[in-house]
Amino acid sequence: MKIPNELRYSNDHEWAKKDGDVVRIGITDYAQDALGDVVFVDLPKVGANVSAHGVMGEVESTKSVSELYAPVSGTVTAVNDALTNSPEFVNADPYGTGWICEITTSSSDDFDALLDASGYEALTTS
Repeated sequence: MKIPNELRYSNDHEWAKKDGDVVRIGITDYAQDALGDVVFVDLPKVGANVSAHGVMGEVESTKSVSELYAPVSGTVTAVNDALTNSPEFVNADPYGTGWICEITTSSSDDFDALLDASGYEALTTS
């Protein structure tokens, strides 16, 4: 299981990468593995305001449907439209081509509260 050191992680198995006030979000390798083959991603709408820990979409796999939770509060400013036709990117490359959306945030408090790689590893191995 891959847990890149440069990312932050939520207890709900989303990853977050901050670049200025923009946070790119996806689901973790652990989450995609637990889900199985992803067949559909319900992306949040660009312009939607989301709250940290609030539902922002869904990922449907051959096993189940799981909600996507926003790890930070802010406004959705971009979504990965490629997932509409190729949801399997979430399985193939969860930290790259399988990203879900970008949220512009006005505060780094939510991001700073996320788990680092070692904290997320402890969460997934306990």
